[in-house]
Amino acid sequence: MYHLLKGLHEHLTRKEEFSVIIIGLDGAGKTTFLEKIKTLYNETPGLSPDKIGPTVGQNTGTIILPSTILQFWDLGGQRGIRNIWHRYYGDCHAVVYVIDAEDRERLSEGWEVFDGVLSNPQILGVPLLLLANKQDSPQALSVDEIRHDYEDWHQRKLESARRTRYGEADHNNDSTRRERIASLDVMGVSALEGTGVRAAVDWLFIRVQNSRRDVKNPS
Repeated sequence: MYHLLKGLHEHLTRKEEFSVIIIGLDGAGKTTFLEKIKTLYNETPGLSPDKIGPTVGQNTGTIILPSTILQFWDLGGQRGIRNIWHRYYGDCHAVVYVIDAEDRERLSEGWEVFDGVLSNPQILGVPLLLLANKQDSPQALSVDEIRHDYEDWHQRKLESARRTRYGEADHNNDSTRRERIASLDVMGVSALEGTGVRAAVDWLFIRVQNSRRDVKNPS
């Protein structure tokens, strides 16, 4: 009877584990975002901003929520490291793309990289959250401005490549992209101050429950 009750208790209290990758250009604030999550949700606080350096490879962090464990993978954003991102797409349950809303000079570069992520077939059914970071700065673009800036950038790209090399419009790909953009969630955060971080985690907690990927059940 004891073993039966113990097994029932373990089944009822078992937490599902989900993997979330955090990507974006170098300097966008990905690691600061992850370390702030650790500080807000764990007994042991994350690194303070003055101790955070450029990510070479990856950083990880885990938080425990009701019925759920979120495992975060913060991947380096330097140009030479971005080519490893795709190795994580197949196993993740959500993707967070962090854009530096203050650095207007690198927005086009950020959108070029984001566009490649958005259209990757490995994550078409995976929740994707765009974070407009550094909202604590007076120079930062707002959430609406970030969304419109990306839409304008994408429209310019479409106009410059309206036809494929065979002279046929790529209607299927364009339609899929428009649907993904229309359903894209954009949230403003200040990873430095913590503003909006809990809201972003709440978004992830809700969305990963419906992720199409297989989940892990830790023993």
